[in-house]
Amino acid sequence: MASPAVLVEKGGPGRETLPRAPGRPRSWVRRLQSGDEIAHLITLVFASSIFLVTVLLVFELYANSTLPLHKFGWRFFVTSTWDPVFENFGALPFIYGTVLTSALALLMAVPLGVGAAIFLAELAPPRISDALTFVIELLAAVPSVIFGLLGIFVLVPVLRNVVEPFLKSTLGFLPLFQGPMYGIGFLAAGLVLAIMIVPFILSVSREVLLAVPVEQREAALALGATRWEATWKVVVPYARAGILGSIFLALARALGETMAVTMVIGSDPKVSASLFAPGYSIAAVIADQFTEATGDLYVQALIELGLVLFILTFMINGLARLLILATTARGSEHA
Repeated sequence: MASPAVLVEKGGPGRETLPRAPGRPRSWVRRLQSGDEIAHLITLVFASSIFLVTVLLVFELYANSTLPLHKFGWRFFVTSTWDPVFENFGALPFIYGTVLTSALALLMAVPLGVGAAIFLAELAPPRISDALTFVIELLAAVPSVIFGLLGIFVLVPVLRNVVEPFLKSTLGFLPLFQGPMYGIGFLAAGLVLAIMIVPFILSVSREVLLAVPVEQREAALALGATRWEATWKVVVPYARAGILGSIFLALARALGETMAVTMVIGSDPKVSASLFAPGYSIAAVIADQFTEATGDLYVQALIELGLVLFILTFMINGLARLLILATTARGSEHA
């Protein structure tokens, strides 16, 4: 029970009295005795540890990549040469491969994932929706090396013998679909990544759509909208911010994927306009060459690639957050 307030006279006797606020030390001791302050301090330590781990990660990556930073400077980000023999290193082919394969993966996974989420959340019978959701959750838990093996033994032969010849014969006038067809390359890596991130987009988007209040659907249906019109014009716009969040969560997974991409991308540090060409990604080259790296400059160049990947992921997720906030604010204004 709160202690009685202390009254203070204002303007002399018989005048208005005001309650005096309790002292802060006494209030803090009371909160400490009740456990509030202890819980606050413990959770503050947990929250601060996340920030501390991030800062330490950046510091360690930066401190262990000083040699290439001083030798190459900004040229490291725009140079295409990767020559460990003559110790000449440039990160451009790996940045290009990482961004290109992730963009391809999103281009293929977003329509499939969001469309399937809409079907499972709004249109499918509950029994079918629950069964398929269970299968999707299983797919999200499959190790990436399994996707890499499936890519090598199933996807690559199909691409080499069927998909790439078809694309070259129909769209060969575009630089994207020219050159020799190996099966492995940017297109194969993008497809494998798309298969891997679809479960993330689908499961998160489905939960977001299910969280839309039932009243929104009922109001649209009461106004004469069909089931699809209510879904597309009311439910999906209401859940837009959450769907965008699921897409960028999947993008973060695609940017940092290692094993599956390493197995199908071709491991060639070159910048090529053709999707059929082999390439490299940042995570793939670190996994591929770190154990074989000799010399401090070589090792630190790979560590600097890790710093580049961290910065790239941070920037893309920051832009995604700004996009989600802008979309949410625009939706609130229209509402």
